Amino acid sequence: MAVQEQSAVVAEDLVLRCTRLGLTVATAESLTAGLLAATVASVPGASLVLRGGLVVYATDLKQSLAGVDPGLLAQRGPVDQDVAGQLAEGAATQCGADVGVGVTGVAGPDPQDGHPVGEVWIAVWSRALDDGVPRVTALDGQWRKDAGRASSRELRSAVRWYTVLRALEALVQAVGDIDGRS
Repeated sequence: MAVQEQSAVVAEDLVLRCTRLGLTVATAESLTAGLLAATVASVPGASLVLRGGLVVYATDLKQSLAGVDPGLLAQRGPVDQDVAGQLAEGAATQCGADVGVGVTGVAGPDPQDGHPVGEVWIAVWSRALDDGVPRVTALDGQWRKDAGRASSRELRSAVRWYTVLRALEALVQAVGDIDGRS
């Protein structure tokens, strides 16, 4: 099954779980530029779950829209695990959602500020989990298998779609954990 199809299946699972639990989600997306929110929105019934999303492609928008600490951005840049965590919290806070997800990284085709193509950070945040500490993971290398000897456009697409899939999986895991605590 192609990664886009997998993403659609996981998004449907997320919407069903959140609907059952009465939970809402919000996104703050850099390299995926709204693709994650659009994937959730493609599921019938998503309006009960998806509060909204922030497309924070430009570094300054990470601070002004999602509330990422400007000192952190100045010191480490936008491709950073703590930035992802603050994006996730900012998404939930700004959109009034129960769960937020933040993604930041390098889709390619070229490295960015010393970060290689495929370096991606995904974070999920909720007050109901881990005392409000974001859960942050790095994108695994599975995208490389699909990209192979891909063109620049195919490479970017592979990184972006795997980011969407892994972010959706992280959301499903977090929602399951919230359900387990209630």
